[in-house]
Amino acid sequence: MAKQTKKGNLFTFFGIVVLIAVLIGTTFNTIKNGLNLGLDLQGGFEILYEATPLKEDADTDVEMTSVINSISKRINVLGVSEPSIIVEGNNRVRIQLAGIEDQESARAMIGTTANLTFRDVDDKLLSDSSVLVEGGASLAYDEGQPIVWLKIKDDAKFAEITKQIAARSSTGDNIMIIWLDWEEGDSYKAELEKVKKGEEPKYISAASVKQEISGNCQISGSFTEAEARTLANLINSGSLPVKLTELSSNVVSAQFGADALRKTATAGLIGVALIVLFMIFRYRLPGIVTAVMLSLYIWAVFGLYSMMGAVFTLSGIGALVLGIGMTVDANIISYERIRQELYKGRSIPNAVAEGQTQSFSAVFDAQFTTLIAALIMYVWGNGAVKGFATMLVITVVMTLVLNVGFSRWLLRLIVGSGVADDKPEWFGVARNQIPDISKGQSQFYTGTRKFDYASKAKYAIRTALAVIALALVMGFVNLGSGNGFFNLGIDFASGTKLTVSSDKAVTVEDVEAKIVELGYKDFKYQASGENTVYATTKQAISTEELTKIKAALKEVYGEEPGDNVVTPVVGKDLVRNAMILTIVAWIAMMAYVTFRYEWDYALGCIVALVHDVAIVLALFGIFRFEVNTELISVLLTIIGYSINNSIVVFDRVRETMKGKKGKLSAADYDAVTNDSMDATIKMSINSTITTMLPVIMLLIMGSRSIFTFIFAMFVGLIAGTISSIFVAPTVWRWARVNLHKNDTKKPKKKAKKETLDEYTFKGINA
Repeated sequence: MAKQTKKGNLFTFFGIVVLIAVLIGTTFNTIKNGLNLGLDLQGGFEILYEATPLKEDADTDVEMTSVINSISKRINVLGVSEPSIIVEGNNRVRIQLAGIEDQESARAMIGTTANLTFRDVDDKLLSDSSVLVEGGASLAYDEGQPIVWLKIKDDAKFAEITKQIAARSSTGDNIMIIWLDWEEGDSYKAELEKVKKGEEPKYISAASVKQEISGNCQISGSFTEAEARTLANLINSGSLPVKLTELSSNVVSAQFGADALRKTATAGLIGVALIVLFMIFRYRLPGIVTAVMLSLYIWAVFGLYSMMGAVFTLSGIGALVLGIGMTVDANIISYERIRQELYKGRSIPNAVAEGQTQSFSAVFDAQFTTLIAALIMYVWGNGAVKGFATMLVITVVMTLVLNVGFSRWLLRLIVGSGVADDKPEWFGVARNQIPDISKGQSQFYTGTRKFDYASKAKYAIRTALAVIALALVMGFVNLGSGNGFFNLGIDFASGTKLTVSSDKAVTVEDVEAKIVELGYKDFKYQASGENTVYATTKQAISTEELTKIKAALKEVYGEEPGDNVVTPVVGKDLVRNAMILTIVAWIAMMAYVTFRYEWDYALGCIVALVHDVAIVLALFGIFRFEVNTELISVLLTIIGYSINNSIVVFDRVRETMKGKKGKLSAADYDAVTNDSMDATIKMSINSTITTMLPVIMLLIMGSRSIFTFIFAMFVGLIAGTISSIFVAPTVWRWARVNLHKNDTKKPKKKAKKETLDEYTFKGINA
């Protein structure tokens, strides 16, 4: 019966593997087609508007529901699938339209108030758009010229209006002017002077009316087909109840987005493949289980994203790749614990059971602190930050479900089948490393090498201080020369950024020459590969000027450049929100660490976090990389990752401290740190390798548009590893030695409690 059960376990394992393969194969296309790609992956635009009452003296609040309804109506006219309309604060709305081709027409249609009025030559209001049939405007042609055909709703009223105008034919004032968004101070006669000078008038049409009109009519003018269609759509969509002021915009060309997706996806896949190979090489059988788990993990994350209808962005890919590294980190913690139990002479089943039990708290706490950072990003972040946070939340949840639950169950199925009995080499452990308990041998191999981490920490800390000091000096030098302490991107400093890309070579010199030719001399230029150049200015260029520049560049390169415009108002808000995000994340995570451990552990973690953030910012200052909103996502992620490693170390420190009684000396605390680091150093190094592999591939092969994003992650991961090994334990030791002098009762109480815990855990022994 036992043999049948063991065989059943093995059949169950292989059945699950086959089921996962079938599941992925049959749903791959469905999930792929259901993914809602962001505008940085398929092109499109994002605009942040501020809504204000149409009348400047209005003191009523803006009713955002009616604004959303009106904007939705207009977007429906455009035929855009999966639009994103998000209200931010009391009077701001962010609109994201991915995959749209005619971006300029859509931009004009969404933001224009479109209050159509009929007036006479003295600017007297004759009627508004209520005289027209709702949805009755259409594109038509008159002798080959595009016009807008209007269906009249109130024939009697329109007949009365046209009769009044026709009666003024003797004075030559029998002209009915059709205005779009007429404002106080606008004048037909003033606009007429512009026409005489060859300039475009603000009004749409000025038609002579010789007789009463009791039916439908037309709006004619020097329209292009696109202009006439846009006007007809605007009239049909109704008037916006507010005035929309554009605060920021981001336009990405379809070709640039597709290229970014291809490069980044390829780099990510290679990175994941390298992780699998590393895990199999390092851990053998558990590594194969990790490969199975990762397949299901990636399928589940993409499937959930597809079901949610969430927008998948470049930064989301970064979060997914980072999440893969972090979920493997959870496996590594468990597998290293299993090895340590094998070194004690335990059997394979007992070593697996004990290793999984002992590693649970470290895995859960590490993932939960990252989840805290992700939730804070989602609640208070916006744009790219919110998209990054969404993916990070999903990856953490999937890690806890699939890694802590599913992968452990898979490993227990194999071990329970008996095929791994007496085969420690399947776990990367040599037989000569295991004591023979039946002969009375005790553990002689630990898998660690003694190293004095406590005394060597000062070198890591001094190096970090030197880097920060260099960044401060360079920052003040740059500040004195007028370049700014940091190289703030337009997200924070406001301005305009153009992305000029083509399938042929694009050089800084050629782009600069063209933009200077147009009369703009304050741009800065940066090449990104052979086919892309970024042109940036601190000036928030108007939509009209931007259209002119982009049209000129499109003539040269055959593709319309992407653009990102941020006003000073938005820049200030982003700086404030970034600071709030960081502070709130720190407070929340430190509160959790204090709750789970003690306040001195939390103190070690927070100093380590300050170290990590300072190092990333210092290198950005030294190399003058652009500081933008995506950097905030990275810093918050590094905060979570750094605490991951610190918690793994502190979990072992806490375990080591259980056997200590009474007051300890500084040397005792040094010994505790060194012993704990010896036991966890392989976990830290291997988890860093698995997390770094995909990040390195993204640095080498990924899209240049997220280079600084990935570079910050690369630096942060290194800083986080160093701080968890040297900085956090050093601060903890200092606090224990200097701030626990009068604490004599607490250790005794803890010793009693921990003795009971230790007694309970020692139930499995052979």
